Amino acid sequence: MAEKAIAALHLLQLQTVTPVLLADTNLAWPGCISKCGEVSVPYPFGVGAGCYRKGFELTCNETYNPPKLFLDLDGTGAEVLNISLHHGKLYVDNGIVRLSGRDSYNMTWGIPLDGSIFSVSPFWNNFVIMGCGFEFRVSQPDVDNMIVRCTSSCLLGRPAVATDGVCSGVGCCQASMPGAGNMYSIKLASYTAVEDITMPGQPFNATLVMVANEWWETDNHSMLLQKAVSESDGLATSAGPVQTKAVVKWNFSNSSCADAQSSDDFGCLSYNSYCHDHWTGESSGHICRCSNGYEGNPYIPNGCQDIDECAHPDIYQCLGHCINTDGSYNCICPHGTSGDPQKPHGCIKATEKFSGLAVATGFGSGALLLLLTFSAILVRGKLRAQKAKQLRDFFFRKNRGLLLQQLVDKDIAERMIFSLEELEKATNTFDEDRKIGNGGHGTVYKGILSDQRVVAIKRSTRAIQSETDNFINEVAILSQINHRNVVKLFGCCLETEVPLLVYEFISNGTLYEHLHVTSSLSLSWRERLRIALEVARSLAYLHSAASVSIIHRDIKATNILLDDNLTAKVSDFGASRGIPIDQTRVTTAIQGTFGYLDPECYNTRKLTEKSDVYSFGVMLVELLTREKPHIYMSPAGYSLVEQFLLLHNQGKLSEILDPQVAREGDEDAREVAEVAALCISSSGKDRPMMKQVEMRLEALQSASTNIGNNPRTEVHVVNIPSAGQGSGDTDGTRRFSMEREILLSMEFPR
Repeated sequence: MAEKAIAALHLLQLQTVTPVLLADTNLAWPGCISKCGEVSVPYPFGVGAGCYRKGFELTCNETYNPPKLFLDLDGTGAEVLNISLHHGKLYVDNGIVRLSGRDSYNMTWGIPLDGSIFSVSPFWNNFVIMGCGFEFRVSQPDVDNMIVRCTSSCLLGRPAVATDGVCSGVGCCQASMPGAGNMYSIKLASYTAVEDITMPGQPFNATLVMVANEWWETDNHSMLLQKAVSESDGLATSAGPVQTKAVVKWNFSNSSCADAQSSDDFGCLSYNSYCHDHWTGESSGHICRCSNGYEGNPYIPNGCQDIDECAHPDIYQCLGHCINTDGSYNCICPHGTSGDPQKPHGCIKATEKFSGLAVATGFGSGALLLLLTFSAILVRGKLRAQKAKQLRDFFFRKNRGLLLQQLVDKDIAERMIFSLEELEKATNTFDEDRKIGNGGHGTVYKGILSDQRVVAIKRSTRAIQSETDNFINEVAILSQINHRNVVKLFGCCLETEVPLLVYEFISNGTLYEHLHVTSSLSLSWRERLRIALEVARSLAYLHSAASVSIIHRDIKATNILLDDNLTAKVSDFGASRGIPIDQTRVTTAIQGTFGYLDPECYNTRKLTEKSDVYSFGVMLVELLTREKPHIYMSPAGYSLVEQFLLLHNQGKLSEILDPQVAREGDEDAREVAEVAALCISSSGKDRPMMKQVEMRLEALQSASTNIGNNPRTEVHVVNIPSAGQGSGDTDGTRRFSMEREILLSMEFPR
């Protein structure tokens, strides 16, 4: 513990001085350039063949004076301003984007980087949009479906671009990063407020930049950038002399320290170095650091060299005689004196004499003061520990009572209880580096239990009664479920105000992440059909086979986890509801995710199993089209569901199908599209039951598996009425007027 405290103290001392200490140290791979202009290039980064680790290649553009360092090969990408080996950070200038002359923009923007190595940090950066008369939206679906927005108004008497360094919604607005990643979906549209002079549809000028919070808030950078943007002309992508700074986190590899140390891919090559498990927010991995008292590059042999603390008295204070040692230093009083050499006038000549009474009085007073101080610290520590224990006991009694009310079975509750101490140990006290995602009801951390089980631990982001109820509800729901396609709940911790939930760790991400990749090819059609079938099976089980009919309420691609075999696991039951067998519907508050939400439930507040059917149908549309339901908008202004139904009814389905699906799925894809169209019917009574959907998809998968052996005409297909039959309105543009109403009237936070 003492060693960790000393290391932490040294880290705080070194953070601001590391560039000074490293100035004369060659951090590059031997034989490679160590600097580009004013920026050091430490290995694993490098310029030129043989000088970098795969994925860390940089280019030094010498057409600038001085030369500049860039992330890509042709020198046109983000400029690298600094590389921190100790913290695993890359400081870059990604430039600014000027948007002008139209009333709306939809675009993908970010830094094109390898997501397994690099990730833009959501904790250190913000979006800043300068200008007025627009609404800005940004989403980062690979982490969560959350959409972050801000608006900037144009007020009479105020400049179009704020120039006072303030960014409060007039001439400038800020939006937090919705999650860790490298690419973001950006949408800007003209905005009209009560005091806004902007007219509807009026073109606007906006300047978009991603900056580190610390950079924006120090040295008048915010004001300087605003003034540079205000004074610049045309559509230049640079703000003149102002250079912005953003933070990108990086890993040496995506292997943990434990895995890397037993492999050939261990990065810590230098003596006096150690491995540090590092989380970019998107993936886990490791970086290497020089041990306390050493500086340099831990990734090259003998790269960590002893720090001569005595050569830096401004950092390592010593008012006496400084003696450098290997990895540390000694500070002693000069010969003939004694005392504390690190304090002013701390060293006193040994020849100085004091009267016996003064010495006795001083010694006694000092001893008494020391005793009183020690006693106060001891009593205070005990009181704090006692108070913390009492608080844990209080929450445990309260939450256990709520849990037992839901579970009824006391034995189940006892088996599922974890201590707070064990979960803190498993997550390194909920270290930010252990964070793996954000859900609608909390933050998820990766942890390793004492029995070496790897788990996902969900912790509420808000300590309010509704969140406690949601977490207890999730325990109660999942304790009744035993299905291979539903994520397994190991248990919960009841010693916090809002319980912590402990799940099996599903290592292969979400369906959303596998489906919405940047390449032209995504999941194969067979995999998509199988995943859809597995989700349908789990929902059919929840609706009809569980002891109480369970409605999930938030089926979407980001809540479908995939294991190493791409087996689907339905997750996030915080919003779920159980309906007694003698009821068919319940009245409830609206919960769900925009784009997947049942418009009938929104309109009537009546929750039924058909609400899950609708959300599942939207997910089928997403699998068929590879479009994102919560942000898709057709040129005519239709949502994804509206556009899908319109083209389906017109027999033009090929215009919206993913080309890969059209090529691999052929007729099966059209049959799945027919099922999707039924599931997203505006009226619940026109939608099939999940059991019917499961049987239909089961038949299609069997036919797909046995194609070539059995003619398709001999395959049994479950009889579900075709889309458009029944009492529902067949006009795709009218059937979903309620969904358009949702779009215009509200936004759901989940």
